[in-house]
Amino acid sequence: MKTLSFLGKTPSIALRNAQNECGEDAVLISTKKIIDRTSKNNGMYEVVVSLEDIKLELRKEIEGEIEEKLREKIKAEFNRKGTHISVHDTKEKFDELKKNQDLKTEELRANKIKEQEINENKLKELKEKKIIQESKLEQKRINESFYDFKEEISKMQDTLKEVQKTIWEPKSRLYDLSIPPEFIDIYDLFEKNEFDQEMTYTIMKKIIRQLPLSLKKNPEKINDFFKLLLRRMIPIKFEVPLRKYQRKIIMLVGPTGVGKTTTVAKLAARFAYKLSYGYKVGIITLDSFRVGAIEQLQAYTHIMRLPLEIVKKPQDLLEALIRLKDCNYVFIDTAGSSQYDIDKIELINEYQSKLNELIIEKTLVLPANIKQSDLQDIYSNYSRLGIDYLIFTKLDETKSFGNLVFFVHKSKKSISYFSVGQNVPDDLITADSKYLIDCFMNKTCTKP
Repeated sequence: MKTLSFLGKTPSIALRNAQNECGEDAVLISTKKIIDRTSKNNGMYEVVVSLEDIKLELRKEIEGEIEEKLREKIKAEFNRKGTHISVHDTKEKFDELKKNQDLKTEELRANKIKEQEINENKLKELKEKKIIQESKLEQKRINESFYDFKEEISKMQDTLKEVQKTIWEPKSRLYDLSIPPEFIDIYDLFEKNEFDQEMTYTIMKKIIRQLPLSLKKNPEKINDFFKLLLRRMIPIKFEVPLRKYQRKIIMLVGPTGVGKTTTVAKLAARFAYKLSYGYKVGIITLDSFRVGAIEQLQAYTHIMRLPLEIVKKPQDLLEALIRLKDCNYVFIDTAGSSQYDIDKIELINEYQSKLNELIIEKTLVLPANIKQSDLQDIYSNYSRLGIDYLIFTKLDETKSFGNLVFFVHKSKKSISYFSVGQNVPDDLITADSKYLIDCFMNKTCTKP
């Protein structure tokens, strides 16, 4: 910032001189009177103003350029006319032209200042962009170092696994079989899934003896061979669509709380609406013991607009089936009971005995989240009904699936459906050995 002083006989004249010289941008700093004691006059007034360097320089530069141009213009004009002019005439002509150019001068000065401001803004934007670019480069370097760090951890984990395999000692000998280090992951899977030890022995023996030596060092090949053996152990009943005039009656049986009623609703919705065939579906319930069982099915059938028959006596079952004779699929929901309550299980046989030669497909509904020994007890006591197929529910409520694989292999009964949640009808899927093996390997079941 620069300061300039201007003199005048009065403060107003001094200030006007300052404004004429510096323009409206001049800022008044002080005003004082200067007295000359040797002189008889009343003295002069001094005005001190300040002006920013850039604006002062611009003003001087502009005015200098204009004055130079005006002088050249006047000189050229008088030379053309061949007229001699005095200094006084030149000054008058110059003042007149300068006065006429005031507006242009101010406009040019404003444009120069504006141009300077634009350049400063552009410089500021360039600096900001540079800062952002440098920030991005720094973040990229950080990310690259992070990923490098992550990769190093992964390599260390792989190395640790290799070291672990070299010092591997089986926690127990499976009879006459020692587990080699390359099969440690498979062996751990059996233990984590609570797999039967005898079955573990059988499978591990097959893998160790049948897998070619060249493939034993490849973990992916070991896993593929292991999955192949498991798939052969899991019998599956595939869903075969009925023909137009065919009819099938499916009765769901099982202990209390396994989800029979919800599964009946899922099956009914699947065959009535989800499949492209659009089958006619009817539902019969024999469950008049459990509080709310009938109301639950009534709510489902009302929403799906399906016929519902409520049967309380064995002799009424045949009449209900006759009323549903036009249905392609009839699903029968039965009362649940403890697997140890043989009398209630036998009551279901009484209903069947009233149907003469009518064929009923009986499906045992089992929860996936119970021990293998409990599964075996349920099957043993319900097998007196002549079980045809199995449905497993609550796969979303467990992380151990070795009990299911072992049970279906031992019972030799095929699985028809899996239930993986409470949503009707979305959480019912057709059985697939690959799906169950994936649950076994990953220790969790995902909804398709």
